[in-house]
Amino acid sequence: MEFSLQLSADYPNKNYGGDRVYKDMLDQAQLADRLSYDAVSLTEHHLINVLMMPAPLTFATKIASMTERVKIMTSVVVLPLHDMRIYAGELIVADIFTEGRLMLGVGRGAFAYEMERLDVPMAETRERFDESLNVLQALLTEEEVSWDGKYYKFDPLTVMPRPVRPISMMMAVMNPEGIYHCTKRGFHIQTTPLSGNHQLLMDQVGGFTRAKDEMGEAGAHLTLSLSRVAHVAHSAAERQRKIEAAYSYYSRFDNVFTGPGIVDNGMIRELPRDQTVEELGESLLICTPQEMIDKLGPYAELGIDRVILNMNFGLELSQTMDSIQCFAEEVMPHFTGRTAGIAAQ
Repeated sequence: MEFSLQLSADYPNKNYGGDRVYKDMLDQAQLADRLSYDAVSLTEHHLINVLMMPAPLTFATKIASMTERVKIMTSVVVLPLHDMRIYAGELIVADIFTEGRLMLGVGRGAFAYEMERLDVPMAETRERFDESLNVLQALLTEEEVSWDGKYYKFDPLTVMPRPVRPISMMMAVMNPEGIYHCTKRGFHIQTTPLSGNHQLLMDQVGGFTRAKDEMGEAGAHLTLSLSRVAHVAHSAAERQRKIEAAYSYYSRFDNVFTGPGIVDNGMIRELPRDQTVEELGESLLICTPQEMIDKLGPYAELGIDRVILNMNFGLELSQTMDSIQCFAEEVMPHFTGRTAGIAAQ
């Protein structure tokens, strides 16, 4: 089982500066590269200060220029926000500049606040995503493409430059049946069990493995990635402090994910949560290295290929960097079979 570090941008104070936020993320990416994490992950979000990344492909090329081997995943790019005729070309250029280390993770969009302010109603995101994905795949694999659909209508055209290699694509999907069908279509899968819902996780893994079994050799290369919030804590007091920081983060995250979307000049308002701090702590991977090994063990036994770790949720950079290093040195070797700093082959 491999590990990816999610480079989440959390920007709780405008005085800190977007340049410093992104430098912190680059520092984390370089550390992950040196410590032999399999990948780093970027999400796409606009108009808000949590998960603040309006240009993931641009950031991916910057990471590639400052690292040597780590894969760079978008998890995820929101396809309904882009014109695929333009985006396909941007993607090909990013793949060239990252020298094949890019994996394109795609999704439909989760935050109504940003989607609707960018003129994409949430009620349309499924249809828009499905058509956008089909258009993108056609533009990447066929030289002359025309389209007559609901959201795209265009005469024959060819995206230039042409791809120099197939670009790996990963689908963000939570529904177990959706995972099954996306896997059957040849996509890598990224999912999450929400707040540690074990039965949902079992069903998600079941959908993936059922599809792979039916595909045989054609699906042997496909991978299942699981996204979790995580941080190493060496004492009960440190664990409590980090859980409280995560609780504050989720008080903002939930506002735009499942809540009313109250945003003040780009800053997501922190709102009360039904879940207690203690309940949240039980569902997150914030614990000692040995407890982390114990909690990750069932994921490896289920056959999950990669865990995407979100370690950036409002803590100071030094704490996040320490956690990245400690995890690589004390936890990761139990699952990768190699010590920190030894690259995956």
